[in-house]
Amino acid sequence: MAIPTIDQASSDQASGNVVPRNSLWLAAIKPPMYSVAIIPILAGSLLARLETGQLNGQILAIFLLSAVLLLVWENLSNDVYDADTGIDKNKHHSLVNLTQNQALIFGLGNLSLALGIIGVIAITLIQQDVTSLGLILICCFLGYIYQGPPFRLGYQGLGEPLCFISFSLGVGAAYYSQAQTFSPGCWALGAIIGMATTLVLFCSHFHQVTDDLSAGKRSPIVRLGTLKGAQLLPWLCGSIFVILVGGLTLRILPMGLGLALGSAPFAIQLCRHVKLYHDQPKLVQNAKFVAIRFQFCCGILICLGLLLSSTLRTF
Repeated sequence: MAIPTIDQASSDQASGNVVPRNSLWLAAIKPPMYSVAIIPILAGSLLARLETGQLNGQILAIFLLSAVLLLVWENLSNDVYDADTGIDKNKHHSLVNLTQNQALIFGLGNLSLALGIIGVIAITLIQQDVTSLGLILICCFLGYIYQGPPFRLGYQGLGEPLCFISFSLGVGAAYYSQAQTFSPGCWALGAIIGMATTLVLFCSHFHQVTDDLSAGKRSPIVRLGTLKGAQLLPWLCGSIFVILVGGLTLRILPMGLGLALGSAPFAIQLCRHVKLYHDQPKLVQNAKFVAIRFQFCCGILICLGLLLSSTLRTF
């Protein structure tokens, strides 16, 4: 599988092996990560289509592009702020380390932020309603205080709650951009996608405990230890399916979302992988990519389930 090989590039470099520079660039850009921007917007919009019978393709396209740009900002600014604290000194695929130009990365990040916000403002003008813009601005604020000075709440172990709230709100914003209202289903769906996305962040800490400790970062894995973190992971994964089954049972969510239960094997694989290698940094470092695969598969099945429900017009 190609994704773990990307992360292996940084491991090889740290071991003194020669790694192609394009592999480090690919690891720095993190193409698989952008599914976490696309899926919340797509899923929220498709649920709105199912519940209202309408979908504005122009608004959806603008929102998808804006979401990607905002995630680019988040990733670039995180590299910049991590460079300030020195936590990324051993991270060879950091964009700041690759370019040796922190100001450039900071500028590109701010440009992406501006373009992303402009896109959401365009949606606001089309709708003559500021609600979606307000929700996205809250998400951006949460994204900033996660790593940005003087807050750096991610260093206090609060990154996961911030991530969950932000991506849950992203689903709600996408739903509102189409329906101009909210529903219980959009928030249940937001909780599912928010938790699936939060798992990616949670699993990214297992291999970097030493670096986190040296930089004073009290991530959940630093606080819990890798063993307790591995023991907690199945409960976090399980919460996704509890919300899903509960939503289906209460008919808050459409029956087509039962397809998302098909992502359970990927959640089990993630839990087993982390349980087996939680205290072996070189072997557990690709856990975040296993988590991305679960998030992607869960999200795609959700979207397919929503399309199926719309096609069959069943709820």
